[in-house]
Amino acid sequence: MKQIEIHPDAKALIFDCDGTLVDSMPLHMKSWEYAMNIFNLEFDYDFFFSKKGMKETDIINILSEKLRIPLDTHEILKAKHRYFMENIYEVKPIDEVVKIVLEHKNKLPMAVVSGGMRKIVYEELNLIGIKNYFNVILTADDNIKPKPAPDLFLSASQLLNVKAQNCQVFEDGDSGIQAALKANMIVTDIRNYIN
Repeated sequence: MKQIEIHPDAKALIFDCDGTLVDSMPLHMKSWEYAMNIFNLEFDYDFFFSKKGMKETDIINILSEKLRIPLDTHEILKAKHRYFMENIYEVKPIDEVVKIVLEHKNKLPMAVVSGGMRKIVYEELNLIGIKNYFNVILTADDNIKPKPAPDLFLSASQLLNVKAQNCQVFEDGDSGIQAALKANMIVTDIRNYIN
């Protein structure tokens, strides 16, 4: 298996959370399925999986347009989050990426940039014991335009006080990779390194 390299120009490291630092996608999929079942909606795995990294409210808006019916975003997400938090112990670290965090803590400034809710992201990072290694954690709860817009990544680079082109981003989602490229950052698609 190839080792994930730190780019020689990298002066800060920025990580996505779900699917990058933590293997939480199976639980997110189960949580979406649970919420869809409660509201008698068909669960389309491919639809939800293709939206990973996006803000959940945006996913429901897209689903509402696709189904041509109004959806109660607040209630659907309440059900999804309840199921997720009740089963959060299922979340596991993605060792190849967490290893980078452990090797560079206190050496390079680091941030987490996630499309997830703050409460869930904090809980996931606490669960795998790495939350305190990050100088900045930005989530869907911050009033910043979400991925695939570059705004979250650019905000992280400003808060870390490192130029965008010297930030290396670790991502597993297409929208996050698009966002990091638009931000003119060094991009590592971790899907090339993990099984």
